Amino acid sequence: MKVLNLQCAHGHGFEGWFASQDAFDTQLADGLVECPMCGDTAITKLLAAPRLNLGSSKPPAEKPAQPVAVDSPEARWMRAVREVMARTEDVGERFADEARKMHYGEAEERGIRGKATPEQAQSLADEGIPVFSLPLPAALKETLQ
Repeated sequence: MKVLNLQCAHGHGFEGWFASQDAFDTQLADGLVECPMCGDTAITKLLAAPRLNLGSSKPPAEKPAQPVAVDSPEARWMRAVREVMARTEDVGERFADEARKMHYGEAEERGIRGKATPEQAQSLADEGIPVFSLPLPAALKETLQ
């Protein structure tokens, strides 16, 4: 198993696990390796220090475990996006229609998310219906394991 440090063209760093270097190269060439933050497929492999097992005659002294702070801007953004997804209904391509129905009192108000073209979003804004774009990485659109 190869664990590689990877980075997209936007500077998002992440880790990838592959069966071998050849498996990584094949998946990269096929566009199957993508950034979990932005979905970019322009991925580069970062340098990583090898682990050298030099052995020791005595076991290393145990240090008390300290919590690792993993609260990068990317991690906070991912948590926020997951929260939005958990609290909204995905209406897909019907987003503009559903937003209008709620705005004009024809449907119950609720949190929704979905897809709208730039023209649909502008039309909603012109009608005074507040909307905003939240690009979601492909990894968040599927079940995470």
